[in-house]
Amino acid sequence: MSVLIDKNTKVVVQGLTGKEGSFHAKQCLDYGTKIVAGVTPGKGGLTWTDDEGKYQVPVFNTVEEAVKETGANASLIFVPPAFAADAIMEAADAGIKLIVCITEGIPVNDMVKVKRALEGTEVRYVGPNCPGVITPEECKMGIMPGHIFKKGRVGIVSRSGTLTYEAAYQLTSRGIGQSTVIGIGGDPVPGTTHKEAVEMFNNDPETDAIVLIGEIGGTMEEEAAEYIKECVDKPVIAYIAGVTAPPGRRMGHAGAIISGGKGDAKSKMEALKAAGVYVCNTPAEIGEMVEKALKERGLL
Repeated sequence: MSVLIDKNTKVVVQGLTGKEGSFHAKQCLDYGTKIVAGVTPGKGGLTWTDDEGKYQVPVFNTVEEAVKETGANASLIFVPPAFAADAIMEAADAGIKLIVCITEGIPVNDMVKVKRALEGTEVRYVGPNCPGVITPEECKMGIMPGHIFKKGRVGIVSRSGTLTYEAAYQLTSRGIGQSTVIGIGGDPVPGTTHKEAVEMFNNDPETDAIVLIGEIGGTMEEEAAEYIKECVDKPVIAYIAGVTAPPGRRMGHAGAIISGGKGDAKSKMEALKAAGVYVCNTPAEIGEMVEKALKERGLL
């Protein structure tokens, strides 16, 4: 079993005919993802073909038309930042229940409006500014390099794209693999939080352990720690980036800023340790720590 996506997921790509959409749609199709439609306003009725002529996908003017004609149930978004919020809401209005937005640079105010609009709905929104979601050997929705992932029983949730790849590679190298990997992105208003992803993995009977990769800034990791302490019996292994970051300075990701003495790596690591989480001091320890945790629980 996997969370969010599997081999039966039918994906519509919003922005399929653009440079980024075309390139990554081809990669997803090569991985085996069922991309059944594309959406680009004004180009409805055309057929998108990849540069090798290997795949052909029908293009529609609206997500509603794409869903009606193809049965798409998940959307992958590559539209420019100025139009991304509208693209997310269009997908939700068309009945799409899983929306993954790769676009970076979306205004925070736009994401606040989207977040509020989707509250209380059944829509699961991942992103923006994220690498996407992958269930190894079944389905990839995003820009992750598929070859480093291997089917397994460890779930990964991460704010960092490159650290997502690093953790996955370490698990694959040790023959452990992943159940599903969720890149939630580094923006200050994410669609899916650490706590929500951990909850999904905790409820998945085929996920034995959870890797949580966080950053400085915000309180998502602390909120996840509270949930883990109260509800999670599975081993959780965590790494928090930004230990040496100076307070008050914005560092890389939009959400990575320490202010008011809160949101620093030390406080997040302490909160996770208090919840019984295996906390790594460096990203190089993630694979080793996961293997140790699984062996201690008799799961490896």
